[in-house]
Amino acid sequence: MLTHTYAICAYKESPYLETCIRSLKRQSVQSEIILCTSTPNDHIRLLVEKYRIPLYVREGKSEIGADWNFAYETAQTDLVTIAHQDDSYHKDYGKYLLRNATCYPDMTVFMTDCGILRGSRPGSSGIAGGIKRMLRFPLRLKSLANQTLVKRAVLCLGNPVICPSCTYHKGLLGTPLFTSRYRFVLDWDTMWGLALRPGRFICEERQLLRYRIHEDSATKKCMDSNRRFDEEMAMFQKIWPRSVSRFLMFFYRFAARAYR
Repeated sequence: MLTHTYAICAYKESPYLETCIRSLKRQSVQSEIILCTSTPNDHIRLLVEKYRIPLYVREGKSEIGADWNFAYETAQTDLVTIAHQDDSYHKDYGKYLLRNATCYPDMTVFMTDCGILRGSRPGSSGIAGGIKRMLRFPLRLKSLANQTLVKRAVLCLGNPVICPSCTYHKGLLGTPLFTSRYRFVLDWDTMWGLALRPGRFICEERQLLRYRIHEDSATKKCMDSNRRFDEEMAMFQKIWPRSVSRFLMFFYRFAARAYR
């Protein structure tokens, strides 16, 4: 039987970390939970003691790729969900994950749809959410979701994969998982590479995650500094000619307004 871990990546003192932990503790199907950080502090220590969660500290400067790899590699199970500290998981996330993992033994990546939290309030994913669901449509054909053409078709017009919704089959993918040089599009670049490898991308098109957007989030900071758009342009140019990349970025900037 496959085993599963939620590896929470914690950074500094997030006011939403406890909500994330509670959502994982309330899962209808229980899995291992660990917390990994490169910024240990009293806030984190108090929460892991309160909820009796193992704490693992990575030495060195905080860096998203290194932090995610540390969490992924620290988990000692077949399946690993890199849980983001600001987000909240539906109580049946683990149930659907393990059901699909049993049905599709070659599943390398599991993903879901998400709802939006703006600060502490639920919000609409709007146009951007609709576009992401449309781009993920080929993965509804689960019998074909092991084909490179299908997996890359999902990613060639942008990144519709909700990163914190993803679980990776460590037994099939090995380590390290994240080798991209990017910061904001690290997950898109990683998925683009994983699409070439054997295995099936499975999307459970349900809102099994609440993705939180707030002023201190990495997404918001990248957008405000334009780093998001620079890296997305670089990804489009990896896939398309420069002229097509510019055309696609026009629509990407429009969709990004949903996050402001």
